[in-house]
Amino acid sequence: MVKNGEQRVGSKGAGLFKGLGITLSTMTKRSITEQYPDVQPELPPRSRGVIALLEENCTSCMLCARECPDWCIYIDSHKEVIPAAEEGGRERSQNVLDRFAIDFSLCMYCGICIDVCPFDALFWSPEFEYSEFDIRNMTHEKERLGQWMATVPPPPALDPAAAEPKELLGVRKKAEAATLPIEPASDS
Repeated sequence: MVKNGEQRVGSKGAGLFKGLGITLSTMTKRSITEQYPDVQPELPPRSRGVIALLEENCTSCMLCARECPDWCIYIDSHKEVIPAAEEGGRERSQNVLDRFAIDFSLCMYCGICIDVCPFDALFWSPEFEYSEFDIRNMTHEKERLGQWMATVPPPPALDPAAAEPKELLGVRKKAEAATLPIEPASDS
């Protein structure tokens, strides 16, 4: 125990020798070098590479652009009027996506945009080889973001031991109740 600035005897060089011991043990181990361009790395299943866009699911609600801390998502849209399906019905308006772009030179890959999207229009793709020589080419428009969808892995399988979600349980009960045969009342 050290009291009032006293030091232990023999502890002056202990840290030095411990550090040298770790260095020597590391030096004797064989180094593992990944030959990256020739051999692709094995990525974990939920790797964050590039953000992919499923354009059909995007409703131009702009939640992703509002929640982005870097403001690197650009969305332009307009409204189109859809005529009534039946006579006497009212016309509907629908947002049409004109431009959806992500500036990956600003993006910090936090994933907030993917988490807040209520319509599952944004996904993580494990692709990470999309560097450019010119920083102006790091802004990917909706066409290029849509091309990344081919590289998005399927979602992980559900755990078979997990409890069934309440939503599915309620729907299943209603479906079973609707398909039960109705027995005629007996006349006794």
